[in-house]
Amino acid sequence: MIVLEFKVKGNKTQYAAIDDAIRTGQFVRNKCLRYWMDNKGVGQKDLYRHNTWLRSEFPFVKDLNSHACQASVERAYNSISRFYSNCKKQIPGKKGYPKFKKFSRSVEYKTSGWKLSPDTKSISFIDKKGIGKLKLKGTWDLWRYDPKLIKRVRLVRRADGYYVQFCVKVDVKESLEPSHTNIGLDVGLKEFYTDSKGGTEPNPRFYRKGEKQLKFYQRRVSRKKKGSSNRKKARNRLGRTHLKISRQREEHAKRLARCVIHSNDVVAYEDLRIKNLVKNHCLAKSINDAGWYQFRKWLEHFGQKFGRQTVAVNPAYTSQNCSNCGEVVKKSLSTRTHVCECGCELDRDHNAAINILKRALGTVGHTGTWIIDLNALGESASTLPDSGLEE
Repeated sequence: MIVLEFKVKGNKTQYAAIDDAIRTGQFVRNKCLRYWMDNKGVGQKDLYRHNTWLRSEFPFVKDLNSHACQASVERAYNSISRFYSNCKKQIPGKKGYPKFKKFSRSVEYKTSGWKLSPDTKSISFIDKKGIGKLKLKGTWDLWRYDPKLIKRVRLVRRADGYYVQFCVKVDVKESLEPSHTNIGLDVGLKEFYTDSKGGTEPNPRFYRKGEKQLKFYQRRVSRKKKGSSNRKKARNRLGRTHLKISRQREEHAKRLARCVIHSNDVVAYEDLRIKNLVKNHCLAKSINDAGWYQFRKWLEHFGQKFGRQTVAVNPAYTSQNCSNCGEVVKKSLSTRTHVCECGCELDRDHNAAINILKRALGTVGHTGTWIIDLNALGESASTLPDSGLEE
């Protein structure tokens, strides 16, 4: 599956119709959640039946395409099934009890309710919401794909306008020549990552650099009267600034991940739990600004696309263990140099990256063997079940 995104151009009436469709999808999802809360044990089929009742009871729900309403039901059921799955796995902390959506930003159509023009330069939505024909602005070659392969079409509202996303069912695989090199990556706050060869990549800190501008626009929002058009304009300006920073972070992670995958056959990285790390209020802003999750996501995506091996290893004691002799050398977070009695003296992150690579190679080396030794299996690869990436 690939997702192609285009910006849409229309008039104010069409934008208002898109907002109405988004609110209707949110209404259906929240109503299905309420029905589940009042009737414990109901399944997906019961939610579909409740959606049929909603379409007969509320005319504005019937105006939305039936497949779009079904997609909203599926969103509600996905949150319910995820909650049940977390309870069954007995994960620590909160289990993710489904919540009502207050501010939805998208509505999803399936294979009906829309029609793509023959030149793929525009798309028409043919339900009774009155969205009509929208022009597509983008550089992707949508004409290369058969319209029958488009399984989902999603309308998304962002601070800088409206977008349409096409989910195309194609398998994108590319082959690369073997590089005959392996690498381990240790992400950090001082440097974005340090590899097992001693190379480093600087941390761009996009949020820190744009924080002054964000505070300026936030003060402008606070000064405006609530409910006024000037406050709405100020909020939009603030939202576009946040959107720019998030796009910078995403593009940076994507560029680095692609370069790393192209240059190495095996890429090892830490299986970090970002949700637990941000509980440290002293470092939460810096951790979120680094974008480690986006980097890992793109590493695994490009690894599958180009046929490279990506392995997530347990980060425990990777900074404390000596990469030369294996002895544990206790050190605080402020100690940035690893010094061992065996004579090994390395940067702390460089030492950790070497340990990460060794653990990953231990995992890959035992893949497919007939005699299984539990102590020699190492850590689970990121593509295996129960790795935390299937959700």
